[in-house]
Amino acid sequence: MAQDRTPSSAHEDLMAAVERVLPLVRKLGPEGERLQHMHPELSERLAGEGLLQLMLPRGLGGKQHTPLEAYGPVEAISAVDGSVGWCVMIASLITCFSGWLPPEVGRASAGTPADLRMAGSIRPQGRARKVAGGYRIDGHWDFASGIHYARWMLCPCVIFDGDQPMKAPNGGPLTRTMWIPSSDMTIVENWDVIGLRGTGSHDFVVKDVFVPESHTLSLADPQTHPGGLYIGRLFLSWAWTTTVAHAMGIARGAIDTFVDIATARGSTTSPTLLRDRPMVQSKLGEAAATLGSARAYVFDTIGKLWDKADRGLGYEAELLDARLALVHSMHASARTVDLVYHAAGTNGVYAKNAMERHFRDIHVAIQHGAALPQHFESAGKVMMGLRPMDPGW
Repeated sequence: MAQDRTPSSAHEDLMAAVERVLPLVRKLGPEGERLQHMHPELSERLAGEGLLQLMLPRGLGGKQHTPLEAYGPVEAISAVDGSVGWCVMIASLITCFSGWLPPEVGRASAGTPADLRMAGSIRPQGRARKVAGGYRIDGHWDFASGIHYARWMLCPCVIFDGDQPMKAPNGGPLTRTMWIPSSDMTIVENWDVIGLRGTGSHDFVVKDVFVPESHTLSLADPQTHPGGLYIGRLFLSWAWTTTVAHAMGIARGAIDTFVDIATARGSTTSPTLLRDRPMVQSKLGEAAATLGSARAYVFDTIGKLWDKADRGLGYEAELLDARLALVHSMHASARTVDLVYHAAGTNGVYAKNAMERHFRDIHVAIQHGAALPQHFESAGKVMMGLRPMDPGW
């Protein structure tokens, strides 16, 4: 059964919220480059519009938007400002973890009305020791985007027995994710990078903090809220749908910026407007086709995967297609930006227009795990009946 593509009223309300915040994104987003994190006024506005908790369960007061509903806001905001779009993407996908958290803990964390502001990591970079009633944890995690406005932190840990990591049934280290208040961590201000500078993706440290058992979770546990959004095996597919939305948003912004440049400027060697040059026209058409076809691939495959998963049906073939679409589209987004950046010539290098920032941002975004070439390898293995090493297959 094909997914109904008619926009729901919830999706229309969501995109209306995006339109309300975009003027402030344009005004304060660039300030994040200097601050190396989002401007507080902007994060407050995004939270007030519900844009930092797109995947929060309905049972906790959230809207529980589907992956393709969440795609729209991330793409639209990223087209204007890659750092702000990244923060919306990360905060929202981390709220998805509350689908495995005891409901009473989730409600207390989100508050009424729900306003859950999360940061953290999905990598097990901490150590946890079992104690009466829970765990004591220590750790140093990196890439905690949006950490300055977070109220709760996600801290995955390896469980230790003495000095030795415990083993999971699959032979790997036994891990569990800890849910702690942000007051229990210390920020390490080290986010000095070439792109996505306004995301505030600093490291953080936790030292000897007690975490009650009720404030821990694992994607291997049964979900505590209904719906296809909280199927552990599909977490990365849903998360990376919004990661792709971010990359494609940057690419769309680069195309829009390029059109502005091409219709107003020549170059250092010719006064002829860029728009009047056949090679430039060709590169723009190629960029638009590259981005549009990749976007359609994502919507088709993720839509089919969602249809099956949310109805409790088998989805092996759909998962393969979706994972291929996601990694392909990350690289297609980077190619799109490269096409128009180079077509802009020296016009593209000036900080007075957004092109150079789109270029920097996409080449940081493409370093994300969603774009790892090994995902192509894993897809090939699955197609030939072999077992991949990647998670989420």
